[in-house]
Amino acid sequence: MEIQTAVTSLGALAQKSRLAIFRFMVERGQAGATPGELVQHFDISPSALSFHLKALLHAGLINAEQVSRSITYRTNYDAMQGLIDYLTENCCGGDPSKCAPAKKKAVTTVRPGGPRLSHSRSSGAKK
Repeated sequence: MEIQTAVTSLGALAQKSRLAIFRFMVERGQAGATPGELVQHFDISPSALSFHLKALLHAGLINAEQVSRSITYRTNYDAMQGLIDYLTENCCGGDPSKCAPAKKKAVTTVRPGGPRLSHSRSSGAKK
């Protein structure tokens, strides 16, 4: 994947509604979704949905298939995997283990006059 393609893909996903639509479509698998289903699920206007779908289509993250008068949008899993591979190769030095999140350590906090609270915090993180 070229850097410009990665930038376009990341840009398309860098918006709350588009990311939600993309995640929903990934979950739907090859069944995809019609505009009517997406409008109903996300409770957005058809024009707003069209705007978001156009950005995802332009980035190549989804495909549209028209059958008769109906359009079904589906995730382009090859493009999604290409973006994941690009990030792994170029941001993790080609070593996926370097992209793993920091292990969480249990931290015990003593509150004055209160009980001890245990919670998880990323190692090395500061409050």
